[in-house]
Amino acid sequence: MGSRGEELLIGALCAVLGLFVLQRIAGALRSGEVPLYRTRLKRTEAGEARFWGLVLVNVGMVVLLFFIAADLLLDLGFRSGR
Repeated sequence: MGSRGEELLIGALCAVLGLFVLQRIAGALRSGEVPLYRTRLKRTEAGEARFWGLVLVNVGMVVLLFFIAADLLLDLGFRSGR
């Protein structure tokens, strides 16, 4: 596989992973609990600040994953420093 093929593959994987994390955020906002590995942290148990902090961390991951996906799929050149 050439280097462009690898960039397309990793870009697509980042986009799909970003969609999964986005689904996780939507579920957390809908149900009021954030899944953490094997446990689920409920808003009432964790408190508002910790709950929203975890949601914001997940939002940051989505932004980063979509940025990486866009850079690799659209060949924007951020990674190579062009």
